[in-house]
Amino acid sequence: MAAATSVVSNRDNESFRGLFSDTWSITCTLNSASVADQAAGTDTVTVPGVALGDMVIGMSAGVSEAGLVRRAYVSATDTVTIATTNTTGSAVDLASSTVKLVIARMV
Repeated sequence: MAAATSVVSNRDNESFRGLFSDTWSITCTLNSASVADQAAGTDTVTVPGVALGDMVIGMSAGVSEAGLVRRAYVSATDTVTIATTNTTGSAVDLASSTVKLVIARMV
């Protein structure tokens, strides 16, 4: 795998000003069930106020995700779903951990 080249990075507090009409910063504890090899699972997080069309901009977990593929999305009013897919070759059971989400609604 090659490293990225010609990387341009901007860091400031002004880049997204006026782009979002609402944002959420969520911290929760999640204890996902074991996911078998070549299987998928989902967990949900209740987030009052989110709606279909809102974006989950980022997600972080307080444990190694052990090669699992995870994504978070707003699946219904007040609900964020975290989908987990396991292609590692064996079952994976993540420990209970703190999950942080950043959700935004475009203007």
